[in-house]
Amino acid sequence: MNPKLFSQVLIRNASSSRSYYTSTANKATLYYKISPLGDPGRSVAPELDDWVQKGKKVRVAELQRIIHDLRKRKRFSQALEVSEWMNKKGVCIFSSTEHAVQLDLIGRVRGFDSAERYFNNLRETDKTEKTYGALLNCYVRQRQTDKSLSHLQKMKEMGFASLALTYNDIMCLYVNLGQHEKVPDVLTEMKENKVFPDNFSYRICMNSYGVRSDLEGMEKVLKEMEAQSNIVMDWNTYSVAANFYVKAGQTEKATNALKKSEERLDKKDGIGFNHLISLYSRLRKKEEVLRLWELQKSACKRCINKDYIVMLESLARLCELEEAEKVLGEWQSSENCYDFRVLNALVIGYAEKGLCGKAEALLKDLTAKGKATTSNSWGVVASKYLEKGEMEKAVECMQAALSRYLGKDWKPNPKVIRRMLEWLGDKGSVKDVEAFVKSLETVVTVNKQMYHALLKAHIRAGKEVDSLLESMKTDKIDEDEETKKIVAIRNKSS
Repeated sequence: MNPKLFSQVLIRNASSSRSYYTSTANKATLYYKISPLGDPGRSVAPELDDWVQKGKKVRVAELQRIIHDLRKRKRFSQALEVSEWMNKKGVCIFSSTEHAVQLDLIGRVRGFDSAERYFNNLRETDKTEKTYGALLNCYVRQRQTDKSLSHLQKMKEMGFASLALTYNDIMCLYVNLGQHEKVPDVLTEMKENKVFPDNFSYRICMNSYGVRSDLEGMEKVLKEMEAQSNIVMDWNTYSVAANFYVKAGQTEKATNALKKSEERLDKKDGIGFNHLISLYSRLRKKEEVLRLWELQKSACKRCINKDYIVMLESLARLCELEEAEKVLGEWQSSENCYDFRVLNALVIGYAEKGLCGKAEALLKDLTAKGKATTSNSWGVVASKYLEKGEMEKAVECMQAALSRYLGKDWKPNPKVIRRMLEWLGDKGSVKDVEAFVKSLETVVTVNKQMYHALLKAHIRAGKEVDSLLESMKTDKIDEDEETKKIVAIRNKSS
């Protein structure tokens, strides 16, 4: 797991559920009709209308369950569609709770302006702490500082700022803005206003000190938290502390925090195991990583793909690739659905250790089996081949990366591309250079380096380059001293 993201993940409530997919073919309920519609862009209203037209009952509790499930899976547009369908069809009279849910969804899907209009159109009786809180959350999520603070002030005036959740939102606002130094003041204000901080309040405050490398401040908050009679210490809090101790190189304190975290871990909490395994791998403690993995496998119902990804990444970090291969074998026999990210952990592990051949072979084997791979993985292997000076292999893997480009999430390293173009210009055939440049043009804008490689290859092959020079002008790429030197070679040869 990326250490930069680690603290952000840890300070959140660790209540995410673990999904196990089973056949729903024989479940004739509305929930099981809607739930499999995995495409977030697919409309669910026709399914709801069809259900009603067939004379089947629509239960409020089931629709609420569907909305909850869709929100949990981040299918917010579909969740909003169900909520609005409920409201429009008069399935039930919306209370402030239903309005708060719909307001939150509107903010996520259409932005805070739309959420604000929805709120303003509510009856005064529906403008409760829940709906006020939902609108505050919309402002915070879109980093609207002035609106958030103004709205908070109004909530205070109306007596709607009595929950830790309200102040937690403001702390999250400052975290999102990178203004971590303001977080402790919010915690202080909570206590002054007789609002009891909850676990999340303390965790986010600990995090605010940790990201500023103020471990003394973090420890002070932790001790205060431990002294509160209304707080039940959880694994997540000690993991936050351990994460920053690891980053600071304080191994003993990190280990002690991890032990406390494990003592409070629900033995069926796969998410908790994943965090501990990842942290121990960063401490280079192989035995603890393997011990926790065995404990997780025996304690949890079954291991999901995310568990395998974390374990493989941890073993790759430790350069324990033989152990990683064993875990991969366990995954392959687990009957879990195919997820390239599981194999990618081993691909990257091979590449980072210089075993480019094994990484490439694994990617080629997946391709031969019709399995999806990614540009990023091929690009990493290409870069490692480049570092080893195996240029032909580097270019081959980079072309594989370029051919899988989907228009997002990856761009080739400019320095890597520059070195490949230089090598192709000096060593590659015209056909090879043209093929590489053609692939490259689908990902990056045509540039001078591409033309230089083409010019060099054409000149070495004794081919004319006037048309290339004209193309440069058409693409509005000016000749520079390097271009002139390359063309001068042609003039000398002729």
